[in-house]
Amino acid sequence: MRANLTVLIVLFVVALLVIGAVVFRGGGVIPPAIAEREGKPMGGEKVVKTEAEWRAQLTPEQYRVTREHGTERSCSGAFWNSKDDGVYACVCCNQPLFDSLTKFDSGTGWPSFKEPVAEDNVSTKTDRGFGMARTEILCSRCDAHLGHVFPDGPPPHGLRFCLNSAALKLIPRFAIDELK
Repeated sequence: MRANLTVLIVLFVVALLVIGAVVFRGGGVIPPAIAEREGKPMGGEKVVKTEAEWRAQLTPEQYRVTREHGTERSCSGAFWNSKDDGVYACVCCNQPLFDSLTKFDSGTGWPSFKEPVAEDNVSTKTDRGFGMARTEILCSRCDAHLGHVFPDGPPPHGLRFCLNSAALKLIPRFAIDELK
């Protein structure tokens, strides 16, 4: 009887290890809910810079988030609770990304939006980091990591674009024409 119990425990542990190995190798069973899509940069041209140029332009936190695909701590960014009016642009290249009119309180501690200002201004890519499949959001102009999009948002599209404040700058509505 005791030998049977030991065998069952060993088999259970082996099964957990195999499942864990599959998930952490990026072969997770659950695919991301949003398909990969390549956006088109505003003006048609990609912004390409060297690592040294990005480091000179950005703060260490902005660089870590946008160029190294980092995530800021919940409730720590400048915009997670902001009610200011305007357009959130990419901190790296100034491409307009999200309008404050589509921002909502998701309860996550990160700025969350219903939709981008233009679908082509963002690209989506599968992110299999941390043992899960998620959909990463990138600026289509400079490939800056912005955050992730999830299928648990409000109507009409049911999406929650969850962003890092460090990847954004807020352009007041009266100054939006300066971006063009």
